[in-house]
Amino acid sequence: MPQLWDAGVQQKYTQSGGVRPFGISTLIAGFDPEGKPCLYQTDPSGTYSAWKANAIGGNSKTVREYLEKHYAETSGRETMKLAIKALSETVEASSKNVEIAVVDRASGLKFLSDAEVDSLVADIDSEKTASDAARKQRVAEASGTT
Repeated sequence: MPQLWDAGVQQKYTQSGGVRPFGISTLIAGFDPEGKPCLYQTDPSGTYSAWKANAIGGNSKTVREYLEKHYAETSGRETMKLAIKALSETVEASSKNVEIAVVDRASGLKFLSDAEVDSLVADIDSEKTASDAARKQRVAEASGTT
């Protein structure tokens, strides 16, 4: 497991009693030498852990619980939609409330435009509407009221 520079620096400062100058957790996304995507979380003590999906900050518990229930190996647009659905558990999803950055091995970090975020949110809303309609249809068929 690679030693993360950030975690190593944070841990070094814990060697003196009562010193924790960073006071934050961080999520670090990137790629290992073989090109596999990696996500690490560091905490103020300098410990770090690898994750497939995670959230930190306000309401992160709710987002993590959603990810635990709904996580699936995906890529591209489906991964971004999963992130938006998870964030939707705590905020109204729109480009006004959500920023998305994608880390790509070839092109680095890219922030999605407001239009791209709103397009993803519209896709999610359409899928939810179709799912709700299908569920209502199944209930109506089961009760014999079609």
